[in-house]
Amino acid sequence: MPRTILLLLVALSAALVTAAKPPVNISFPEQPTREQTNVVDDNFIGISFELSSFDTLWGHRRDSMPTAMQNYLGNIRARMTSPLRIRVGGNGMDASIYKPDLKDKMLELTDPEAYFNDIPTDFGPVLFEVMNGMYDKVGPMQFIVGVSMRDPDNFSNGVALAKDAEEMLGSRLDALLLGNEPDLYAGHGKRDNYTLDMYIPEIGEMISLMESDGLLKDKHIGGPTICCGWGLEDVMDAGYTHYPFKYYTLQQYPNHACSGFNEKNTNISYYLTHNNVAEYVHWDKAGVDRAKALGIPVLLSEYNTVACGGSNISSTFAATLWAIDAGLKAGASNYSAIFLHTREHDIRYNLFDPPTPKTPLDINWRTGSPYYSALFLSEVTSVYGSVIVDLGLDGSNTNPNSTVATYGIYDDGGTSRGKLALINYENTASRNFTIPADTSGGSVEYRVLMAPDVREEYEITWAGQTVKENGILDGEQETIRVDCGGGCTIEVPGPGAALVVLWPDQSDQFFRGNSTVAPLNTSSATSTLSSPFATLVTVSFAAILLSLW
Repeated sequence: MPRTILLLLVALSAALVTAAKPPVNISFPEQPTREQTNVVDDNFIGISFELSSFDTLWGHRRDSMPTAMQNYLGNIRARMTSPLRIRVGGNGMDASIYKPDLKDKMLELTDPEAYFNDIPTDFGPVLFEVMNGMYDKVGPMQFIVGVSMRDPDNFSNGVALAKDAEEMLGSRLDALLLGNEPDLYAGHGKRDNYTLDMYIPEIGEMISLMESDGLLKDKHIGGPTICCGWGLEDVMDAGYTHYPFKYYTLQQYPNHACSGFNEKNTNISYYLTHNNVAEYVHWDKAGVDRAKALGIPVLLSEYNTVACGGSNISSTFAATLWAIDAGLKAGASNYSAIFLHTREHDIRYNLFDPPTPKTPLDINWRTGSPYYSALFLSEVTSVYGSVIVDLGLDGSNTNPNSTVATYGIYDDGGTSRGKLALINYENTASRNFTIPADTSGGSVEYRVLMAPDVREEYEITWAGQTVKENGILDGEQETIRVDCGGGCTIEVPGPGAALVVLWPDQSDQFFRGNSTVAPLNTSSATSTLSSPFATLVTVSFAAILLSLW
């Protein structure tokens, strides 16, 4: 069958399926309500790394930093004006010992029999040398570094770590996180009968030791980095508010695979409805709202689909869409920043993987589906700050059968309508979203994230580009422009998402250009397309389908 006829048949079938559901009529108020005041910066999305595998991702030394990682970080960094947020920590760091004299390598694993979810290391100042080296390659970053609180007899080691971090990172150090998931110390057998009554005095002791050594002059500390057993309000009521924290930090996953796979943590349908996102994001809503009232930013310092390494759904396009939805919902729920978590080689929810842990300098890295979530989110917020609002259209907050999520983004510090983020979880049908005439500046521009199936892991495109070898975005960068003076319809493929700029000639614009830091002998082009979206996306989506036949 001729290719053109096949394309037309695929396009026709897609159009017929699209007609099955009515369009979603966009209702985006001109101003946010009085309660919608959470302004997030344009570096709202960050990346969290586990210490124990950090050298396999960023390189063992400053002179051997993988060019793939430079590009992965550079792609995201280029899409924001503020420094890219990077966290290094996790259970592994909370179990590790800082060795100031370990200067010939970044780290060494100290327990070959360690539980895979809690890998201890000895690490030294090469960590900070590599972080500075990556900053110099990629551009401005702000670093959050974990400090172990597990051993109360060795708090001096945390002071030594903090001292070197301050001296070597300087203004690039955003915060020191004191401890990691202390609410699990007792349950995981790390500290017998550990309670808040023990935790709060120990926090005071650690802070006092650091201050006595001349540290923390600008109060750059964060915590409690709890996940499961304690609530933030409980920690605050126990005495946490007495200490000068820059950030309060929480981390949470909607499911876990710590005891293996089961029906719940392998259920992809859970991740294909916006209806489940609020329950997940609001797990500690009272504490987050109280911190907001006190003026203390709350960071979601670690999130992803399934804790303890992920499950079969964690590497799929469903996970991509869910991570966008959950991230935007966090921004609409008083979180100031979010960090997608990535770990050692071959963990299912990773954003990226080297070919093997021992070959990070090779170019053939694997790009994980959550990386596309970070790319999308890096273009959502404004240089002057944004207020993200869950519009809740199509009954998506109450109807489990709804397959869309809709967000309005007020830019310029939350003062004006700037963007729309539209998600379509439907696996086979596009969905139309109708923008009324008075919502835009006459024309709108938008970019599309899509894949042929919710279970797809690799054939994913953002703005027409797919991440290929060496972390390089491959393909022509596509931005679609349509006349919306009298209203317009945006067709979002199923599955897929679209980010719409409502005033492209007056406000924020999409990043245009090549974000590659370490190029190969290839280049990527950019274009702005004026063709109707239905034609563009149907053909592009059909082409993807054809490549799979």
